[in-house]
Amino acid sequence: MKLLNNFLVIATLLLLASCSSPKEKNLQNYMVGSWETEYIKIEFLTINKSDSTSVFEDDFKTPNAGKAQSNYKKDGTFSAWFKQADGTKINETSGIWKTKGDSLYVDYPYLGKQVQAWYIIKQTEKGFDGKVIYDWDNDGEFDDTLIMKTKRILQ
Repeated sequence: MKLLNNFLVIATLLLLASCSSPKEKNLQNYMVGSWETEYIKIEFLTINKSDSTSVFEDDFKTPNAGKAQSNYKKDGTFSAWFKQADGTKINETSGIWKTKGDSLYVDYPYLGKQVQAWYIIKQTEKGFDGKVIYDWDNDGEFDDTLIMKTKRILQ
């Protein structure tokens, strides 16, 4: 009886471990590669501690506009930049990333600030949609929502 109980406990633990791992591994594997943001919207609630809301939105369709791109590596590092119309990269940064369930964690320096954020990721046919609530306006309030649509690209 004791042997059966031990077996059931071990089997249950293995089952639980196998249920959570594939989803994490799936997003982890899915994120490896190169990406280009096709749409971004940031809603700043109480921008700079005011009672005003501001919205930034870009579909990157303006001719000669820079394109936000990134590359995620298997080793948990990534780089991101804006690619200009002439092919040059500007505002390049790099950092670390990991996944948990349907979430992507990124940690990187940007414009003098260390960004550490968890994005909710929804895989799509072309790439992924991401959403995160963060302090994008640096007013000390984590109340700004960023939504982005990203496609996989070849490099």
